[in-house]
Amino acid sequence: MKCYSSSRHRAFTLIETVIAIGVLAVLLTGFMMVFAPAAAGIRSSLSLHEADRLSSTLEQEMVTLRNPASASLKTGFDKAFEWILKSNKAKDAMLVYQYRGKLTSVRPDGTPVPEPIIKNKLPGKDYVVKTMARLKSDPKFTEDLTAIEGGIYLVKATQLVFGKDQLKLGTPGTIVDTTGAGSTTSDAYPEAVIPFSADFFFLPTRSASYFASGGSFEKNFARVKKPVFTRNLAVRR
Repeated sequence: MKCYSSSRHRAFTLIETVIAIGVLAVLLTGFMMVFAPAAAGIRSSLSLHEADRLSSTLEQEMVTLRNPASASLKTGFDKAFEWILKSNKAKDAMLVYQYRGKLTSVRPDGTPVPEPIIKNKLPGKDYVVKTMARLKSDPKFTEDLTAIEGGIYLVKATQLVFGKDQLKLGTPGTIVDTTGAGSTTSDAYPEAVIPFSADFFFLPTRSASYFASGGSFEKNFARVKKPVFTRNLAVRR
């Protein structure tokens, strides 16, 4: 007489499966409730860091005279005055961005020569990523376009003027003193400080054709209305 042994494998019942799924759903819900706010906080801190970096670069560059400088710009305040006054015109728009620059080659204005090709090159060793602010009319912006890292931000500046014991937005493209008199040059502006609001707009592309004379940037400049963030800044004599 032969004996046969058989092993029976017990499967999960439908009720056990449903219970397991329910427990998993509760755990996932709890995980998301804890993780989601933390992730949102990380995104917010990164955005805040980015905003600080861009606004700090703009504020510093506005008062930095670079050689060869225009003969009409005697001080950093003169430069800032012109940038604020002209920033609401497409041709002289203020742009903030990052570009790759060569570590071993510097232009006459003190900024690194753009590094368009980074194959087999290491950041910090072969090139550096520099945050820069320039006017669109600056020929070096066109040079920098070949080595842009990330996006480009358009900045529209508007003077902040006093009204009813508080600062309010003035008129874009104008700079006035406390008496309400308008000034077209920094020499005619009697005060020591120009407070202004800087609206930062993220541009949709970094292609050279977009920024070419008569291109999409100039055609759509007036339609740009919703900034990604705004900072109140000031320049001093």
